Formats: sequence, structure tokens, C-alpha cells
Amino acid sequence: MSTPPRDADAALFGNSFAIEEVPTREFPENGMTAVDAMRLVGEDLALEGDPARNLATFVTTWMEPEAQRVIAENLHRNFIDHAEYPRTAEIEQRCIRMLADLFHAPGETTGARTQGSSEAIMLGALSLKWKWRKRREAAGGSTSSPNLVFGGDVHVVWEKFCRYFDVEPRIVPLKKGKYTIGPEDVAPHVDEDTIGVAAVLGTTFTGHKDDIVGLNDLLLRIKAERGLDVPLHVDAASGGFVWPFLYPDSAWDFRLEQVRSINVSGHKFGLVYPGIGWLIFRERSDLAPDLVFTENYLGKTDATFTLNFSTGSAMVLAQYYNFVRYGRAGYTYIMRNMQLNARLLAEKLRAMGRFELIGAGDEQLPLVAFRLTDKEVYDEFDIAWQLSAERGWMVPAYTLPPDAQSVTIMRALVKQTMSREHVDTLARDIEEACATLAKKGGAHETERRQVVTGSGH
Repeated sequence: MSTPPRDADAALFGNSFAIEEVPTREFPENGMTAVDAMRLVGEDLALEGDPARNLATFVTTWMEPEAQRVIAENLHRNFIDHAEYPRTAEIEQRCIRMLADLFHAPGETTGARTQGSSEAIMLGALSLKWKWRKRREAAGGSTSSPNLVFGGDVHVVWEKFCRYFDVEPRIVPLKKGKYTIGPEDVAPHVDEDTIGVAAVLGTTFTGHKDDIVGLNDLLLRIKAERGLDVPLHVDAASGGFVWPFLYPDSAWDFRLEQVRSINVSGHKFGLVYPGIGWLIFRERSDLAPDLVFTENYLGKTDATFTLNFSTGSAMVLAQYYNFVRYGRAGYTYIMRNMQLNARLLAEKLRAMGRFELIGAGDEQLPLVAFRLTDKEVYDEFDIAWQLSAERGWMVPAYTLPPDAQSVTIMRALVKQTMSREHVDTLARDIEEACATLAKKGGAHETERRQVVTGSGH
């Protein structure tokens, strides 16, 4: 039996944890060298999937080396300390003003950076609730039963908001063949207790948008006929950095009168690593003033509008880097490249003769949503498993929300790092996965139990 390596050998040759259990439950008594700690973490992560082949996540997985340098050099800077880091605070305001311009705000406005769209949605919806309460009090009405109207195509954070902040969710169900919502779906749910209507620009399920123009027109009619001023919030987590560049003439933003607030994720198609999100108001008055705190912190007075407090400055600075690096021309170029490759993948899938494309001719995020046209010995979940096990692709398969839960689809997100060669390879791998599954009669039950389901985030 060989003897264990001496501590001196481990110190000389490294990798002291190679034959030991790594810390997983108990706080370690002793540490290890910096190199060993780095290797331990790196070797653990080597067991994960390759982000470049993760076609489920909307989150940015690549940035330029210069952007990474900006991030690395500012990880130590606490964003919330505006008095100590005033230039960082100014850069945040620059980003807010630029986004307000991108979204056609009619004049001076305000907003906030957030950890992502989830925090931005929470803050935006809180402002809807506070503003509604003021309106109801002014009208002498009750404020005990607020409700919020949105479709089944929203991110789960909307339901979280309703549960956390005691608001009735009025969820418009989807149905087979209709995976977004419009005015005819929303109209029956709006009343004097509605704090707002939420619409999605680029759903996580199929990449399409709700009928935001139709919803705006509905709310204008309700205001004229019933005297109810119900605001519209656009959840543009994914689409806010896509539609301005791919569909610049498509009205969904502050060009529509009832759109009072918009959230967008910088760490999605804003091309920044997580986590960074933005909340932009149409006008300063759309932010409920009671939600802004003026505080004395470390001897300095500052105003804050956040759910989080301390957080890094790096991603705010990285967002500004992207804005000045790419501009409208650069973002348009990148988004069009993604769109071209998404359309190419769609054509390749259509040519296989076994897939139906979901809304391929409509305004859509750069992705391909598809499903099997005929019943096979395998299903979409089996294809997702085979692609992952055989080729390392992470292409999600999932059922749609009620009342379209009988529909199973797959979705391949085409991002900045997905080249034409990757598209060709993925298409071949999908075809080969189907051929393999046909021969073996579908995935084995043990394989199916390991499939991760969900539309990704």
C-alpha cells in the first residue's frame, strides 16, 4: 500500500486536495494555498455544462476582454456609496438617460439600476401599487383589494410580487395556438382596483410580444369611458435591447400613452454579465415619491430607490462600456447577426420535415421555438436529453403555461457567440439525435428522469 504524500510534497507539487474529500458541510479547520483553492473551484466547475452551448439561458455568457478588464478593476467598488463614488453614480444616470432616449421617453424622467429585471419589476410594481392607492384615496374609494392583470406568459416574478406584496393576481390564461395576450383577454379583468396591466416584450416561452398597442388602446378607452387611469408596465427584460434595433418602427414603449414604466435586463440582450437590470419611468411623476428614501449614511445624505443595498459597481460600468462601445449601429449589427442565424436554424429545422416552427414569421427574439409535428416513439424531452448527453447542447424542452399546458415545445436561443458554423452543427446534431432516438425507441426512463425542464431565464 502506497503511503500518502507528505505535506511538504503537497506544498511543493500542489493539488493537496486530490485524495481528500473537499469541504462540503463543515466549515474547514485549515485553509489551503491560493493556487490549490483556485484549482479546487475550477475542477468543480469543470463538471458543469459549457455556457457557449447553453441555448436555454438568456443571460450573457461572453464579453469583450476590454469589458472584462473594466469589470475586474471595479469589483471592489460599492455602488451604493454615491457620495464616495460620485462618478459611478453619474454613469448610472447616463445609462438611465440613454435608455429613456432609446425607449422614446417624452422628456426628463428617472429610473434605477437593479440586480436584474426581477428587482426592477418588484420596484416598478410597487410604484404602481402606491400610485393606485393615492388615486383611490383621492376618489374616496377603498384601498383594501388591489389587483394586477397579466398573462400566463410572464416571468414567475410577477406572481412573486403579488404574493409578497398582497396584490390579487388576475392571470389571463394562454390557449393552444395563442401564447401571448391582447386587449380582448384583459378587458374583463380591469376595474377600479386594478393597479396596472403588465405586458411582455419577448416572452421566455416563444420569444414573442403581447399586443402592447392593443392593450394601450384598451386602457385609453377605459380612461375615456369609465374614468379609470390604469397604467401599463412593459416587461422588456429580454426584448428591450432587441426591438429598438430589429424592429425600430414597432411601437411598444413610451410612444404609447399608457406605458408608464419599462424594465429591461442589461445582462440579457444588453450584453452584460449578470447581474444588471434597469427600471425606466415615462416621467418623474410616475415614480411614487414615498418609495424614495433619503438617508444619512456615513455622514452623507443620499436618496435610494432599491430593494438591495450594497452591490458592486462593475456591471453598471460594463453596461456603460457597451453603450459607448457599440452605440445604435453596433447593437443593430449584433442583433441582426443573431436574427440571421436564428432564421437559418429555423429553415434547417423546417427542412427536416419533422418540426413545426412557432410564430417564425412574427416579430420575435433571436431564437427558434419548435415542436414535433407528428407523434413519434420519442418526444421533445427525449430530444433535449439526447442533445445534452451526446453533444453537450442545452436546448430546453417544456410545456407551456395554462391553458396551453398540453403543448410541449423546444427553444434554441441564438446569441452573440453562436456562429454560422455552430448553427450548422446544432442542426446536424438535432437530426442525428432524432435518428438515434428512433432506433432505440426513445430515451430510457432513467434518462427521462434526469431531464431538466423549464423555459430558462
